[in-house]
Amino acid sequence: MPTTRDYYEVLGVERTASAEVIKRAYRRLAMKFHPDRNPGDAVAEEKFKEAAEAYEVLADSEKRARFDRFGHAGLRGTPGHDFNSMNAHDIFSMFNEIFGGGMGGRQRRGGTPRGYDLETEVEITLEQVLTGIEKEVEFKRLDTCTTCDGSGAEPGSSPVTCTMCGGHGQQEQAGLGGMFRMVTTCRQCQGRGSMIEHQCGRCGGEGRTPVKRTLLVRIPPGISNGQAVRIAGEGEPPGREAGTAGAGIRGDLHVVVRVARHEVFERDGDDLLVALPTFFTQMALGATLEADGLDKTHEVEVPAGTQPGAVFKIHGAGLPDLRSGKRGDLVVILHLEIPRKLTDEQRRMLTEYAETEDISVGTGGGSFWNKVKDAVKGSGSKSRSS
Repeated sequence: MPTTRDYYEVLGVERTASAEVIKRAYRRLAMKFHPDRNPGDAVAEEKFKEAAEAYEVLADSEKRARFDRFGHAGLRGTPGHDFNSMNAHDIFSMFNEIFGGGMGGRQRRGGTPRGYDLETEVEITLEQVLTGIEKEVEFKRLDTCTTCDGSGAEPGSSPVTCTMCGGHGQQEQAGLGGMFRMVTTCRQCQGRGSMIEHQCGRCGGEGRTPVKRTLLVRIPPGISNGQAVRIAGEGEPPGREAGTAGAGIRGDLHVVVRVARHEVFERDGDDLLVALPTFFTQMALGATLEADGLDKTHEVEVPAGTQPGAVFKIHGAGLPDLRSGKRGDLVVILHLEIPRKLTDEQRRMLTEYAETEDISVGTGGGSFWNKVKDAVKGSGSKSRSS
């Protein structure tokens, strides 16, 4: 039966998610819950098919619009697949373009089988975004069984032709009234075309065994949170269903980069935003202040009469662009610091000064953060080259 869960919840995305975000979310879940990677796990198989159903709807702009407006009721009567009764490999075939041209031993255009792509994550700091870094990543993958060389059969024995499909891996079934014929994956051999009478004792007839692998991955400067580094050929080899044990093209490894939140800086593209604590006297009289960047300290000339929230740009002190390497700006926002405790002398002096004050109170034309945003975009800000 079709799922009754919210499709956005199934894929773990926001309702405003772009088509690319939806595609990546489905791809991640499909790889995680594929029955080949979770043998005998009924829950994983259900989640795999549930994700396929959600993606079929949300990847179609018309179906997605109907679902957004009416929920599941809006999809009644619209064409769709019953994923619950479909074979996992048939589902992969439907969405083949998402998985890099063939998954789990499926055939590519040239007939060469290709293995699974894999995905793992690595966390880096903002300082490492500036310079780039080599990070060690550890992940698990299925590799060709060294005992049976991927055949799944006990050494000395060989797979035999499937008696149900005659070695074709597919079966034809007559449709309604015999007017058409439907081709489906063979239920007995799961599309492999062969059966194993004597299974390999090490891999249990799967032809692959799980292994841990460690790689040193180069993370380039300027990479953004959520971007991935692709390592070609570090995915899994085709499975036994590919028809040629141990042969074919390995999938790729996608290393998704997570950038840890920084205690001082806020990132805005290639720019870095930082709040600089400033005293009233420095703003009123003017001062030369020091603002720390990621790699060095910069001087900021504050004119007399500067107001809280004033923005100064230090060009070329931000993060590098991933492609060009050109650095963004360090955006310094002055933050007024009010002393919590005063000495008797300070209190006396401030009291005398307060008696001379004559401040007209007004809105100043717009909110504080609107002014900051305008300044960051380039209007009304001071700037200097680093």
